[in-house]
Amino acid sequence: MKIIDTAIPDVKIIEPQVFDDARGFFYESFNQARFEKAIGRNVSFVQDNHSYSLHGVLRGLHYQLSPRSQGKLVRCVIGEVFDVAVDIRKSSPTFGHSVSTMLSANNHRQLWIPEGFAHGFLVLSEAAEFIYKTTEYWDPQLERTILWSSAGIEWPEFSELKLSIKDAGAPPLAQAELPE
Repeated sequence: MKIIDTAIPDVKIIEPQVFDDARGFFYESFNQARFEKAIGRNVSFVQDNHSYSLHGVLRGLHYQLSPRSQGKLVRCVIGEVFDVAVDIRKSSPTFGHSVSTMLSANNHRQLWIPEGFAHGFLVLSEAAEFIYKTTEYWDPQLERTILWSSAGIEWPEFSELKLSIKDAGAPPLAQAELPE
């Protein structure tokens, strides 16, 4: 497993060692001990989520408030997405900054997004299946969304985005209820 630092030190790209041959491929997608060493702390995952989205779907920017703030370990297992994490910790020196990367079935990369970050992704392929582990259970009472276009992210150009009603009507970052 290779750990790639990003512009925000708490967010990490994780690139597994993939063993390819004529039959296909194999890789270890998660190892608790190696993961914790890479991020420098103990983490317990409590929920796995799996989404299917079509070309042009933008999901996000989502997060949860305390006491159910979620860390997420995300990956794309079919297709390709442009994945984004935005630092929404008010006291952070990187508040409002974002990290983005391409996640795909071909590159097998994962992105670690710790608590205190909003997360979103844009589907670039015909369709994508996206899997992620969370450190807290989903809580609809504490879930929040930030308007995708308000966080200074350089999204890939798209002729038509497909958004949920919730995501399209989300408040901009400057007006969002943020974690302490």
